[in-house]
Amino acid sequence: LLVTWRVAVLSLHVLHRLFFPFFLKDLLFLLKVLRYGAQLELSGVTRTVRTVLQRFIQQAQRVPDKPFIIYDGRVHTYRDVDARSNKLAHVFRDSVGLRRGACVALLMSNEPDFVCAWLGLSKAGCSVAFLNINIRTKGLLHCFHCCGASTIVIGADMVECLEPILSSLLEDDIQVWVMKAHSDHPQVHTLLDKLESASDQPVPAALHATSSLRAPTLYIFTSGTTGLPKAAVITHLQSLKAAAGFWAFGAKSDDVVYIPLPLYHSAASLIGVGGTIHLGATCVLKKKFSASQFWQDCRTHNVTIFQYIGELCRYLCNQPQVNMEKVHKVRMGVGNGLRQDVWREFLSRFGNIKMCEVYGSTEGNLCFMNHIGKIGAVGRSNFFYRLLFKYDLVKFDMVMDDLVKDQRGFCQHVETGHTGLLLSKVSSTSPFFGYVGSKHLTERKILRNVLVKGDAYFNTGDLMVEDHQGFIYFRDRVGDTFRWKGENVATTEVSEALGLVDFIQEVNVYGVEVPDHEGRAGMAAITLRPGFTFDGRKLFHHAVRELPAYARPLFIRLQEEMEITSTFKQQKFQLVQSGFNPSTISDPLYVVDNDQRSYVPLTADKYSTIICGNHKL
Repeated sequence: LLVTWRVAVLSLHVLHRLFFPFFLKDLLFLLKVLRYGAQLELSGVTRTVRTVLQRFIQQAQRVPDKPFIIYDGRVHTYRDVDARSNKLAHVFRDSVGLRRGACVALLMSNEPDFVCAWLGLSKAGCSVAFLNINIRTKGLLHCFHCCGASTIVIGADMVECLEPILSSLLEDDIQVWVMKAHSDHPQVHTLLDKLESASDQPVPAALHATSSLRAPTLYIFTSGTTGLPKAAVITHLQSLKAAAGFWAFGAKSDDVVYIPLPLYHSAASLIGVGGTIHLGATCVLKKKFSASQFWQDCRTHNVTIFQYIGELCRYLCNQPQVNMEKVHKVRMGVGNGLRQDVWREFLSRFGNIKMCEVYGSTEGNLCFMNHIGKIGAVGRSNFFYRLLFKYDLVKFDMVMDDLVKDQRGFCQHVETGHTGLLLSKVSSTSPFFGYVGSKHLTERKILRNVLVKGDAYFNTGDLMVEDHQGFIYFRDRVGDTFRWKGENVATTEVSEALGLVDFIQEVNVYGVEVPDHEGRAGMAAITLRPGFTFDGRKLFHHAVRELPAYARPLFIRLQEEMEITSTFKQQKFQLVQSGFNPSTISDPLYVVDNDQRSYVPLTADKYSTIICGNHKL
């Protein structure tokens, strides 16, 4: 009998290793996530923490003297941030005149006061709109109008960025408050001088109490397929789920998190700062990422977890090798966009670090997490996951830039191992909250009657592959958006900006692959107005003035006439496929030259330097 049991156990072990190698890890991970989800749903009944703010207040009471934020060598404890955010809440109430339910725009670089202002506004009962500090003029005005902000709080280093639109803001009765003690403009009000006399005692809890996890708390701007930035609605439920990301991957309260990403992005704010709060851990906040300082920072502050985008890891791998590369305490990286080749090189160079890829969009209703650590995969699915989170990969025609449908007009599933468009089902358990102020933009992200009549799916715009083991791989983006330098670039926004140049007739913006670079570099195919000639210097200065750095086209292609599809859409597929090689393209090509501050002819020699990695893009 004993022999029989041993044989049975051995057989089960062999079957597990051969056919279900990840079963136990998948089950334990899913149970952990489900338990957290159940706690959130029951929070209203049990009166436990319902918001990230309440979690922060709880941590400030539990570990008041523990370092919360380390910035530029200075330590800010949970008590420090709690007290300063209390002061700001009182100033926002008493001096600014904000009331519960108001929306306030926040335009600040990475600094502790970003977090203090965010928490202070939340304590005052306000929703907060995080503004991308790279957006200028027209884009900024658009952001104010679509989120309905009545007030803007800006960092001391952001005043100059606001000057071109200050008169427009004041005409719209938008209050402007700056994190300074003095202001040269009579209608730009100051906050720091008022903090000195403000109370550091808590404001009434009723101001920030919420009766629903699905109530909005933040608006984070995302660049999608419709051009100008859209304000994605972030509810308390979404914030709490994102804040549990580190914990789900196994992070603990004694971890030290390194955040070099911009706080106006959901990755740094919701996952990074929110995750630190959830754990009661410590974060090291950087104003800007520096590849040369990264590992020294990690050693100095005993960093154990860092946040990344794929570009960040490539920058680290491109640094000269030194003897101290594996001398650190970093055990985990959490982020997205890490290419397989960079992933392998990163582990080889810097040691056995668990890289945890997370897939999801700011406004989306679906998230994949690569908790196994499979190199190249953005996430993992399995039998249990599919039962709870409904998604589908459907056929997509890249040439026609459209879904492939059957005779009944329904989409078709792709076979395992084949590329398909990722769609996530919208339901009461997986809601899509959309964008503030525009039902039209929200509706454009929803596909209806996809597989059966009456269904609804969130269109991620991402082409993905699921292999036979359930690992999910990112392949490409469709539509009018591509990623460069870790940012989403909306081609329609870039096209509209370039179309203002007097010599340009038509513009078609798309992304092209560049060897050893994540994402796609911006390229614009243009036609000239009759009687005009191309002026690279004028175009360069216009792009710098109108567009953030990551959105400016790196390459220009001059065409006689713009190619269109049979449905009268601009043809992007062939342009993307042909790239920017002057030896295979007969059209005149130009490349940006920051030294000459112009777009200059792309010669064969310049092309070679780009391909070899000797030309900085």
